[in-house]
Amino acid sequence: MDTTLTTAACLSYTANAALGAGVAGGVIDTGHARWVHHALYISTLALTSLAVVSGIRHRRIAAWLLMPALLPLAALPRTRGRGREHPLIALTAAPAYVSAVIATVRRAA
Repeated sequence: MDTTLTTAACLSYTANAALGAGVAGGVIDTGHARWVHHALYISTLALTSLAVVSGIRHRRIAAWLLMPALLPLAALPRTRGRGREHPLIALTAAPAYVSAVIATVRRAA
């Protein structure tokens, strides 16, 4: 179960980062549907939290690798969405997601 949660958390983060980058770059226009980005954020935060808790309960290294992603996720609501710091803080979570995916894939192999 924790493997599925870790994968889902990573996919949710990737989708949210891609949407945010697309909007910031002017490639995607969400118009009045900014709620989509917010819904993906909530999904990412919930899935990441569940993956960490489940992984720790089952003693998975991926959970410990994913845990640092919770810090930038907690800081994001306190930044302006169109400000320079928002994407920078969001990107600081990327290494945690990448390392958790690598640990999950290695465990499955």
